[in-house]
Amino acid sequence: MTPVLEGLRIVEGSAFVAAPLGGMTLAQLGADVIRFDAIGGGLDYQRWPVTNEGVSMFWAGLNKAKRSIQADLRTPEGRELVTAVITAPGPEAGIFLSNFPERGWLGYEALKKGRDDLIYVNIIGNPDESTAVDYTVNPSSGFAYATGPSGSAKPTNHVLPAWDTATGLTAALGLLAAERFRARTGEGQLVKLSLTDVAFAMVANLGYLAQAQLTKEERVSVGNDLYGAFGRDFPTADGRRVMVVAISLRQWQSLCDATQITDHLPAIEQALGVDLTKEGDRYKARDAVSAFIAPFIADHTLEELREIFDGHDVCWGPYQTFTQLVAEDPRCSTDNPMFAMVDQPSIGRVLVPRTPLAYSEVERGAPGPAPRLGEHTDEVLADVLGMTDHEIGLLHDKGVVAGPAV
Repeated sequence: MTPVLEGLRIVEGSAFVAAPLGGMTLAQLGADVIRFDAIGGGLDYQRWPVTNEGVSMFWAGLNKAKRSIQADLRTPEGRELVTAVITAPGPEAGIFLSNFPERGWLGYEALKKGRDDLIYVNIIGNPDESTAVDYTVNPSSGFAYATGPSGSAKPTNHVLPAWDTATGLTAALGLLAAERFRARTGEGQLVKLSLTDVAFAMVANLGYLAQAQLTKEERVSVGNDLYGAFGRDFPTADGRRVMVVAISLRQWQSLCDATQITDHLPAIEQALGVDLTKEGDRYKARDAVSAFIAPFIADHTLEELREIFDGHDVCWGPYQTFTQLVAEDPRCSTDNPMFAMVDQPSIGRVLVPRTPLAYSEVERGAPGPAPRLGEHTDEVLADVLGMTDHEIGLLHDKGVVAGPAV
């Protein structure tokens, strides 16, 4: 069946996480996403993790389903070729996604000369376009001081590039919104998206800015506890750890039934003056509640708890390393229709996801590998720019473009 975004062509100039993720999100929905790189690869081409032979699994992971071209971006001819690909005609073409600086030959006004209805989504660091990355934005957001061991005064950074991820997905959304606007009005536009703005908007959306403004209350780190409701991690009898969460009243009742603590709740409420049917009171009483839950969990292995918790519809999850995730969890395997085993060139046969979006009327399509660097150079020059084999051969001879390494 026809992919959701079939026919849409996007050119991507990118590095690292946000922009490549935005492009890949669209490519996995069926868009023709053409990534261009300097000959030999861009800044992220060898980024960790890498195989024993030094091939970047990071790069492969974020460039699935795209087409790849290489051009000498230091030369006028190489830049002209890429500009021509970006601004090529077609009602669903003329769309550019990049986190490169929007200036010079990649400036909006310069590219717009080739196509007046150009859509250009440009990811930037700070709103003033000064440099920022996820690992500098997160410390500024306040989250680092709310992360880490309970009572710690030392900030703790996250490992997940959360703001890069959110920015990449927002970029994909913004691109589709701009394309819809162009389809209705005929007008293209420049869309700026700041990594910092994405992060700070979420701080406000979650109520943390309002809390800081109105109550002057400083969020402190509470370890793995869930702020404002009951949620805590516990060790099991076989040396594993599980996280249990009870946000809704139904989740709370399921957890109490599963861990057999219901009879102890009136005493906790009376001693602490709380009402455990209330989410906030369960947070206040979390230590007392945990004192009864902990022995139950400590008396059972992970597999025993899995049966008990699943049988009572408890909201819970095991702590897993990446290795345990791929070895033990059926959700991260071909049992999950999102995944398939794919031969990734230069890396091997690995588990690869389709888009997480499951539509009722269209198939997700088979997950494909990331391209080899420059794999589609000749193909793109031919079908997008209409160049002949002879013309493409001359570009190779001059070193203006390159195909995949043998």
